[in-house]
Amino acid sequence: MVDRLETGIDVLDRKLDGGLPPGCLVAYTAAPASQSELLLYELTAARGTLYLSTERSEETVRHAVESSPSDVGNPTIRHVSSDTPIEETMQLIGALPDGANLIIDTMNVLERTDTDEFISFLDDLKTQMLDKNGIAVLHCLRGDVPANRTRTYHAVDAVFDLQTAVSGAELENHLTIPKFRGGGQPTKAIKLELVEEVAIDTSRDIA
Repeated sequence: MVDRLETGIDVLDRKLDGGLPPGCLVAYTAAPASQSELLLYELTAARGTLYLSTERSEETVRHAVESSPSDVGNPTIRHVSSDTPIEETMQLIGALPDGANLIIDTMNVLERTDTDEFISFLDDLKTQMLDKNGIAVLHCLRGDVPANRTRTYHAVDAVFDLQTAVSGAELENHLTIPKFRGGGQPTKAIKLELVEEVAIDTSRDIA
């Protein structure tokens, strides 16, 4: 089996046979009103992380990470704010240290750029992450889905899909992994608690 990099989230690492392969690109899809960022913040605890925010300011993201009740790292946070977001993003990724994680939150801004330019960006991003032996997690919000979202799904190695719903009086979060080129794909949804930390919700387990 290919060497795996731990994500830092125990429940995911167990389900993924130890973690994700170096160079892996992950599209992490979720509703805007979910607690999806909590998982992103926990990912920063595993290793050095470059956190690129395309919508929120550096100060807002830093405050959210530092205020998170779960274990987090000390990511380098940068706001992509120019009129050429792909060019700026690639410049920032160029300084990524070996073995580091990359988080792009959100991809929606980049997915609204020219299709040819965006496809080239995804190819370059994959090359960069393979060279750096790191993991890239691309936060893709549902709702007003950009036209290039299908290109993201096609290019990435894995898709993590978070579904949040109300069941009775409880809020439930289920993570499915419909795509995983790394092998060992979980075939069942993972019920998560997204409150203080990312963990398996066993409140209704019978077995």
